[in-house]
Amino acid sequence: MRTIGLLLGWILLSFQGIAQNEDSVFKEEPDTTICRLGFTGTGNINRTAVNGTSYIFNNSLRFSIDKKILTVNAFTNWIYGENPTRKTNNDFLFIVDADLFKHTRKLYYWGLAGYEKSLSLKLYDRYQFGGGLGYTLVNSSKLNLVISNGLLYEKSALREPDKYGRTGYETLRNSFRFKNRLIIHELITLDGVHFWQQSFADGEDYILRTTNTVSFRLKKWLSLTVGLTYNKVNFTESENLLFNYGLSVENIF
Repeated sequence: MRTIGLLLGWILLSFQGIAQNEDSVFKEEPDTTICRLGFTGTGNINRTAVNGTSYIFNNSLRFSIDKKILTVNAFTNWIYGENPTRKTNNDFLFIVDADLFKHTRKLYYWGLAGYEKSLSLKLYDRYQFGGGLGYTLVNSSKLNLVISNGLLYEKSALREPDKYGRTGYETLRNSFRFKNRLIIHELITLDGVHFWQQSFADGEDYILRTTNTVSFRLKKWLSLTVGLTYNKVNFTESENLLFNYGLSVENIF
């Protein structure tokens, strides 16, 4: 996996010459500051006479400051779920990331700091810090495709011992991301964010996360949202699959 990580890094670096010649695909706009504040509240409730009531709530809050050269994003997510016999989810995630030159070049730089606490993924605490390169494959008013790759330092405390008997450890990961957005007639938006984070120290230690949403625009600031999220932490042998529906609001100022 070390070879794969180095190869992906080389591929992104090789795009730099192309990026310098194709920056014209980005519109020349004045350097203004745009702030976005959004909230998504979704959930799923299942009630049967035999099994009782199961429910899950998935709430997220996001804020971004967007300038021509630099974009800073903050995202927090809380998932809570129960069934008639036990609590299934009490998962918290907080991420701050920054992108440099993303709006002016195809090849850009990114940095990230994150904290996660998850009952369903058997994590007491997980901290991640790192950075790398991103490359915009397609950038238009209707379609956006972006890939990125970099290195993350991780420190984790586990709820249960892993296969090596550890309840805590540190590692360096290669982090690969693919992000897609498709807008149909300004009414329907399909978003996807997909991560593969492989440890350099252990080929069986990887994190897989994929989030897909479909939003139906009701108002300029209001959308009906349907989402499907899958998470897998291989070294704790834990995973979750979440299907939710609800509303999203966003304000731009």
